[in-house]
Amino acid sequence: MSPSTNDSLETDLAVMGAGPGGYAAAFRAADLGMKVTLIDPEPHPGGVCLYRGCIPSKALLHTASLIEEVRGAADRGIRFGEPEVDLDRLRAWRDDVVARLTSGLGTLCESRGISYVRGRGVLQDAHSLELQTERASRERLRFGACIVATGSRPAIPKSVALESPRVMTSTGALALDEIPARFIVVGGGYIGLELATVYAALGSQVTVVEMTSTLLPSVDRDLVRVLARRLETR
Repeated sequence: MSPSTNDSLETDLAVMGAGPGGYAAAFRAADLGMKVTLIDPEPHPGGVCLYRGCIPSKALLHTASLIEEVRGAADRGIRFGEPEVDLDRLRAWRDDVVARLTSGLGTLCESRGISYVRGRGVLQDAHSLELQTERASRERLRFGACIVATGSRPAIPKSVALESPRVMTSTGALALDEIPARFIVVGGGYIGLELATVYAALGSQVTVVEMTSTLLPSVDRDLVRVLARRLETR
């Protein structure tokens, strides 16, 4: 079936990308009385942060903290056995956290009367874009203003841009089927250190590679020194 075309759609504000920047802008505009269309490939608002970034990594960090607390309880006279990790159940719990938060944003979107389009938008000119939806239909949307909030993507150095299942971005690292014995994290920023902390707690031997002279280059040095000492003990 060939894609259908409809040129009758109009909105005051089109927002391309439903991550924390996009959906926050859409909610505010709707609260101010504008007719808003929010466009994103995912079933609900949330973007990379909720689906593949901050939220799943924070959920796993919570688990890592719990594992470390159990291991450290012996110093206070409380002994447990070594934690056993059921990776399938851990992933299911993480996915449930993501699903509940993103569906909640979907409800907030509906309550504000925002038109949510699951698909992608391609700008045609200064006041129109083509909607490419999940149903393979193509519709023209005319708008008074447009916000482009399409987020970011991982920067992969050429030296590690290999076609190998053992080389992955942070998104892939959050969805591994097994816990690797050894793990190299390229980048000592907060995303890299979050993943390093999680997999160290799960049992991997982790090496962090950072091109600057310190971890977390943009963070206060006094704080970084405390964090670095703690990471070394793990």
